[in-house]
Amino acid sequence: MRILFLSHSFNSLTQRLWDELSARGHQLSLELDIADAVTEEAVDLFRPDLIVAPFLKRAIPESVWSRLPCLVLHPGIPGDRGPSALDWAIQEGEAHWGVTLLQAEAEMDAGPIWAHAGFPLRRARKSSLYRQEVTEAACAALLEALDCLERGEHPPQPPRQGRLRPLMKQEDRRVDWQRDDTTTILARIHAADGFPGLADALFGIPCRLFDAWPEDRLHGEPGTLLARRETALCRATRDGALWLGHGQREGGIKLPATVAFAAEAATLPEVPLSGWWAADHATWQDIRYEEADGVGTLHFEFYNGAMGTDQCRRLQAAFTWACTRPTRVIVLAGGEDYWSNGIHLNLIEAANASPADESWANINAMDDLAEALLRCQSHLTIAALAGNAGAGGCFLARCADQVWLRSGVMLNPHYKNMGNLYGSEFWTYLLPPRVGVEGARRLMQQRLPLSAREAVASGLYDACLAADRAEFRAQVQAEAASRASAPDLPARLEAKAARRAADEAIKPLAQWRAEELEEMRRNFYGFDPSYHYARHQFVHKVLPAWTPRHLARHREG
Repeated sequence: MRILFLSHSFNSLTQRLWDELSARGHQLSLELDIADAVTEEAVDLFRPDLIVAPFLKRAIPESVWSRLPCLVLHPGIPGDRGPSALDWAIQEGEAHWGVTLLQAEAEMDAGPIWAHAGFPLRRARKSSLYRQEVTEAACAALLEALDCLERGEHPPQPPRQGRLRPLMKQEDRRVDWQRDDTTTILARIHAADGFPGLADALFGIPCRLFDAWPEDRLHGEPGTLLARRETALCRATRDGALWLGHGQREGGIKLPATVAFAAEAATLPEVPLSGWWAADHATWQDIRYEEADGVGTLHFEFYNGAMGTDQCRRLQAAFTWACTRPTRVIVLAGGEDYWSNGIHLNLIEAANASPADESWANINAMDDLAEALLRCQSHLTIAALAGNAGAGGCFLARCADQVWLRSGVMLNPHYKNMGNLYGSEFWTYLLPPRVGVEGARRLMQQRLPLSAREAVASGLYDACLAADRAEFRAQVQAEAASRASAPDLPARLEAKAARRAADEAIKPLAQWRAEELEEMRRNFYGFDPSYHYARHQFVHKVLPAWTPRHLARHREG
């Protein structure tokens, strides 16, 4: 089929659906939902059999939906209507939720239902639910709907259990730190995560709150800010406390809480963990270490996969420490939603003195971490990607000896969309031996996402494992433990050291790094401001004025 995607942005859900349909041989093109006239023009140019709208904030014009089938993805159960479906479900504590694929008609979310899929509603951030459960359910529903369309069938209409609910406003989200319990406040911050955030105040300063985690040990006067740790602030509730990971001042950008309120946070006592290497699920911990069966596992749960200068340095320190443990395999597990997306663009944007200097510091810290992985000779290293990865995160993972992915992971292993950024993390050293010189050029230029399946088929990564997250974690642990106890592991480590020595003799890592960073220096400090412009647009969420041509294939030529 010829399928035109119509979407507010090419987000992770849209990318995943794009990949699923591409793999099934459909001809795809995408138009960003900029204006009705632009949508009408895209339909005239591409002449699709079907429009799929995975992420919209406006109604499709009648001039389009009256001409051809338009399937709109709604993140709610059959009968649920309104623009804040997932927000209401999380805030009201629904036990079960789902997605529904409806045909666009005059009345929003009220057209015929082509497919739906449900899931237990995990107690988690909206953004996490969207990237995990909503995405998987959307894939299942869309494939089911396409099967019906191709057979010329109209599916029976399911009972409509949901109801019309309005746009959730800040007065609907409001919390009372003196009266509300931890569960209530956490649910409200979860429901606002990603966008729009929970309107509140810290240190008496109006802001939006994101990224909350429960704390089981610290207590105090409800509403009082109790402590700080790394990037987060701890605030007391009526029956406990919450760690607040990110905040956004009015008129500002979203930042780690201790950065957004740097001067104010400095007055709070710092409450470090007794040892970050001892995983403690009763508190907030962005880096934690676990050990079993000869395998050490480093988890790093960095919000949206962004890794600032300090986070890179702390993770490198954690990795260096893990290398001293009596294990033979180290698994770098990343986070649940993202493994890594590379340098922290928001922190760079917030560096008012010099974003260029902060960019330089951040990429050097990333390279230090990458080099530590490449030079590790004491252990077999495995990057296990349960979540998505992008830009420098893709090549940081490739610095490990093995890279294993969960089926369903989406990758964006290129830097071009960020103002033609050249990139580092030793990609010029790592890519050609894996995919060839031409494959490396194509991978870095194409600007399109890569599925886990494609990454393994191309040779970029090594294995694609289970799609279910729990099953993926179990597979990773079992396979890593098997390698840790394998009789040939000492020989494998010796061969690894010999390869590194041979490569170093031909061209030292320092030279690969220096050549990449010379290109990056031009991006950061040179006369071409493309990187700084693209970063500003990305951080401030400026909507594009047109659809990039690598997506709008109907506009080629």
